[in-house]
Parts: sequence; C-alpha cells; structure tokens
Amino acid sequence: MVKKKNVPDWLNSPLWTSPAPPPPPTPPLVLDPPPPPVVNKPEPPTPSSANVHTKGETRDPLSSGSNSSNHTEDDDAAVNPSATAQDAAAPPSAEEISRQAQILQELSKKVINMDELRKLASQGISGGAGIRATVWKLLLGYLPADRSRWPSELAKKRSQYKHFKDELLMNPSEITRQLEKSSFDNHLDGGQGFLSRSEISQGEHPLCLGQTSVWNQFFKDAEIIEQIDRDVLRTHPDIHFFSGESPLAKSTQEALKNILIVFAKLNPGIRYVQGMNEILAPLFFVFKNDPDAENGAYAEADSFFCFVELLSSFRDNFVQQLDNSVVGIRATISRLSRLLKEHDEELWRHLEITTKVIPQFYAFRWITLLLSQEFKFSESLQIWDTLLSDPDGPQEILLRICCAMLIIVRRRLLAGDFTSNLKLLQNYPSTNIDHLLYVANKLRPTSP
Repeated sequence: MVKKKNVPDWLNSPLWTSPAPPPPPTPPLVLDPPPPPVVNKPEPPTPSSANVHTKGETRDPLSSGSNSSNHTEDDDAAVNPSATAQDAAAPPSAEEISRQAQILQELSKKVINMDELRKLASQGISGGAGIRATVWKLLLGYLPADRSRWPSELAKKRSQYKHFKDELLMNPSEITRQLEKSSFDNHLDGGQGFLSRSEISQGEHPLCLGQTSVWNQFFKDAEIIEQIDRDVLRTHPDIHFFSGESPLAKSTQEALKNILIVFAKLNPGIRYVQGMNEILAPLFFVFKNDPDAENGAYAEADSFFCFVELLSSFRDNFVQQLDNSVVGIRATISRLSRLLKEHDEELWRHLEITTKVIPQFYAFRWITLLLSQEFKFSESLQIWDTLLSDPDGPQEILLRICCAMLIIVRRRLLAGDFTSNLKLLQNYPSTNIDHLLYVANKLRPTSP
C-alpha cells in the first residue's frame, strides 16, 4: 500500500479509510419510566439503556434566535432511521463485565483511587447499579474520594440547593405578601390592626423600576425564563423521559427548568445561553435513574452542582464577549483546525483549502454542546464517560474526539466537495463509538 504524505503510519491502515461496519440490527424498545428504586448495593453490572438522540439544526445553537432542536421528525428519520426508537442494549462482553467489576471494587474502598477510577471509566461505564451516576459525581468533584465524607457532603450540598431554590425561585408577589404579613403581625402585636401605606417600600411595588426593586429584576429575568421554558420543552423530543405529557416528563422538565433558572441567577456574567439544556440533560438522566431511592430523589440538586462543575471547564465558550479572545469559542475551534493539520495534513488541506469547509461551519455545535447532538443518546453517555475521566480535562479530549470524527470519515471527505462534506459533517453518520474513542486516544500527545 502506498503511504500518504504527512500522515502517521498508524493512519495508513485501510481501517481509517473505510466506513465502520454497521452495528447488528436490534429491535426497537420504548423508553419506559425507570423501575422502582432499590437500595444501591454492589452487584454485577447490567447493560445500560440506549436512547434516542436528536440532531440540532445546522445554525449555531447558541446564537441569537437559533434553536439547536428545531428540526422535523422527517429530517431525523432521513439521517438516522432508528431515531424514533430506542435501541436495545447488546449483552455486555466479558471484558465489559470484568471492567465494571473492577469499578465496583474501586468504589467499595474507603478511599477511592481517582487515577485508577479515571483509567477504568475512560473505557466506558455501565449504567447498572447506579455505577455511572456515582462515578460521574466523583469525576466531577461533587463527591470526595473519601467515602466516609459522602453523607455529610451530600447533605450539605442538597440543603444548599434547597436554599437557592427558596431564595431565587420565589415570585416577587410572594416576597411582598410575606413582608406584608410580617409587618401586619408586628402591628397586631402592638395593638394596631392595619398596615400603614408609608411602610410599604417603593421597591416592593410592581410599577417601581428602581435598580433594587424585586419587581424590576423579575421583569428582567422573565425573558430568560421564557427562553429556558422553550428550550426545556425541546430537549430530546423523542425520548419519553424528557418529552411529553406524562408525570415523568413533566417532572423532568420542571427540574431542568429549576436548575437552569437558579444557575442563571447565580451567574449573572453568563446567565442562560441556548444549548445549556442539552448539556444538563445527560447529567439529570443519569442521576435520576440511579436505582438508589435517596439519590434519585435528590437528582435535581446533584445535577445542579455537577452542571456547575462541568460548565466551569467550558465557561468561556458561553461568554459572547470572549468569542474573539484567546480563550473564546473561536480560538477553541482554531485549535481543532491545528490539531487536524498536525495529524492529517492531507485531510486538513482538502477541507480548508480545497473545499473551503472550515471548522466554524460544523464544529461550533460539536464543541459547545459536548457532542450531545451528534450521536444516539446512549452513545453520548459513553463519550461523556471518556470526557469526564480524561486526566487532561474534558476540553482536550473533546478536541481529540472531534478530530477523530474527521479522520474516520476521511475517505468520504477526500472524495467530497463543499456541499457533500458540509452535509456529512453537519449530519454526522452513525459510527462505532469504541472505534472513535480509540482513534481519539491515538491522537494524544506522546510523552517526550
């Protein structure tokens, strides 16, 4: 075989220039509500459920007026015929069973070795027995490595989130009513049975536009809350857990809405940006489906803190003022371009020089939404196992996975023009996730 110029030896294998073999057909399975909670005890892992993913539109999902989930069912069916059904999980291999047993063994230690846990988790985690939920909380720093501290830490964080909700989700009319009640009670204690008009603060009046007025802030927040409402309703519309009129879906939507509103109010520098709902969704799904009854009940609080931790690694991608800075989203996309040029200059040249398909046309959604829209939902969870467990941090491995996505379809890209290549990358084809992550790992810088 003739070697390609500027391509590493390991890329000269026909494996990288041939489409991945299609997965074996599996019968559709409707996503039902989670089973009744059970006590979480170490047990042999069970295969995790596979869910449906929804591809967003081709515009930037975080730009003004865009919607990452604004698409038709016909579009999804054309890209992925199984997009309206959940794939049944294949039986775990002996290697997977062994790895999950090792993870359970590591989780049972009094003090968990985080380096070993990252190594095991990077190869994939089963969702059975609450393994993925517990591991993700550890990888995101929500749970300490010392198991003896778990009860106190969880109690403190869950109480703190309840305080946030009580303080930040209260309607100004309720605040005013409580203040009036307090004043009225005080007057009754003093023998007076009415509330003096002079004691009603101007800032508590709905028509007050003062900067310190609770009503003025309420009206400012209303637009963001309406945007959150719309986006939450669009979250994974083909998955019953997130969408529909069932009590489960309504409960999920309310929890996602609460988390995003609390986050927006606590982070005025970022507030809410379209697409954050897509990043929150996998966290809440995993934590809510933890078979431990208590953990499932507190999935909203746990998801909030883990969402904050995860977003802190990608915070600059969501700050519009930093878009053109060295830490903004455009700089991150440029790093992807340099990474591709370093590992496959032939493909880089064909895409960016010959066909003019620059990463800004397709990688914006890949990076900002952490690949949550490019694959089936269950496959996204597997990719996130790797994202969260990488010792270099999620940003670095995310870029390597994006670069690997280009490399494993290089044959089709090299044969394509602007139109076909753009369509391919904006509607990424089904692929073997283990194969994708293997290629991404090969792109890791070698130690000197």
